[in-house]
Amino acid sequence: MATEGFHPIAFDWNDSRTFDRLPTTTHVLIAVAYDRHSRVDRYASQVDGLTRLIRHLDNGRPTDQSADVCYISTTGVYHQTGGVWVDETSPTHPTREGGKAHLAAEAKLRSLRVGRPTTTLRLAGIYGPDRVPRAADVIAERPIASPPHGHLNLIHVDDAATAVMNSFDNQRFASRARSPLYVVADDEPVVRREFYREIARATRSAEPTFVDPAADSRVRFRSETDKRIWNRRIRRDLLPQMRYPTYREGLRDVLENNVSNEA
Repeated sequence: MATEGFHPIAFDWNDSRTFDRLPTTTHVLIAVAYDRHSRVDRYASQVDGLTRLIRHLDNGRPTDQSADVCYISTTGVYHQTGGVWVDETSPTHPTREGGKAHLAAEAKLRSLRVGRPTTTLRLAGIYGPDRVPRAADVIAERPIASPPHGHLNLIHVDDAATAVMNSFDNQRFASRARSPLYVVADDEPVVRREFYREIARATRSAEPTFVDPAADSRVRFRSETDKRIWNRRIRRDLLPQMRYPTYREGLRDVLENNVSNEA
């Protein structure tokens, strides 16, 4: 990271004694994935750790001098099935532990930062260079361990990054209040089978085939819900222009350069 012009600072948000390494700043992006090998449980890390960090950031700072915080959450907070459309106003009753932890973290963030600039972005599945789900399986003509039905909600990593940067751009909200919550997805939720077919078309591979995923696999758990993300709010406020408005444009761009089999 340092070679790219960043100044990395290692600290542990589960240990407030390491917070003295953090500089005072005006903008904070919180994007923390849970380490499944950690000795700290998911809630303690993603909720209690966030709580410690926010209290440190806001300690002694008047509301009008607060850092602008953007928190990365997930569309995994939604529980809906049957391909129904969901947006920022839809009910959230997550069925998986990751979604439950993120939803609890969102609530904690709201309670701690009343009156302070805060945006939560619920990101759909991120794809991009070195991150195309099951592309290597399609190219190698291996059966895909996934149900062919159900919808994928996606966002290209470049558009996700643009959404983050634009959430910090106060000029965008000169005439409209910034929403505290956005769902971040492209314009076209896609059925899994069609997504993998598009990979096959782009790489001139055979029609993909499918096998049932293992009963305890992450893919199996993800497929228990089936919703479509309605992205009207983010298109209005943060992403009026998307570089990759659907998975088709994104896959064409990515697959010209490289292929990955990351799930």
